Amino acid sequence: MNTKLLVAALGATVLVPAAAQAQRVPAAAVAVVDTDQISQTCTACRAASTTLQSQEATLRSRAQTLQQQIQAAGGPLQTQVNALNGKEPDAALKAKITAFQNQQQSAQQELAQGQQRLQSTQANVNRQISTKLTSIVASVAASRGANVVIAKGDVMYAAQTVDITAEVLSQLNAQLPAVSVTPLPESQQQQTQGR
Repeated sequence: MNTKLLVAALGATVLVPAAAQAQRVPAAAVAVVDTDQISQTCTACRAASTTLQSQEATLRSRAQTLQQQIQAAGGPLQTQVNALNGKEPDAALKAKITAFQNQQQSAQQELAQGQQRLQSTQANVNRQISTKLTSIVASVAASRGANVVIAKGDVMYAAQTVDITAEVLSQLNAQLPAVSVTPLPESQQQQTQGR
């Protein structure tokens, strides 16, 4: 009986290290990518940024125009309301007030839609670049023997030999020379809003 227990115990000690080794994670081979440099210098990134800045400037200009129109319409209207000294406005003035409020609401809706369109366009640009960048980083990392890639901004120190930024940037420029600077397709906008 003791012999059977001893054999079973020896068998268990032999099996436990083998099971533990099967569960071990391979040693990390780390590479770094300077995502800030890529986002500032990739060809598609720069072109998209220029277009987005232009769209944002157009929206700001439209907001100023609408604000000026509302101020121009609201000033005389406010003077008429003040002249009433608390009295009830007549039907004509009430109609002007309602029209002014509708103008304000319409301007607010237009600007909100413009802002949503701009945000959707930015999200679409980011999605296109991120999708391509992720596949390129994985490919370059695998070819260099890395199994972990970290953004350079998140690393205190990394030797230059583990930096794959130049190769990633070169491939990104070759594989994604431009992106669509348009809002997300309707189906993807709904998915983004549902998150």
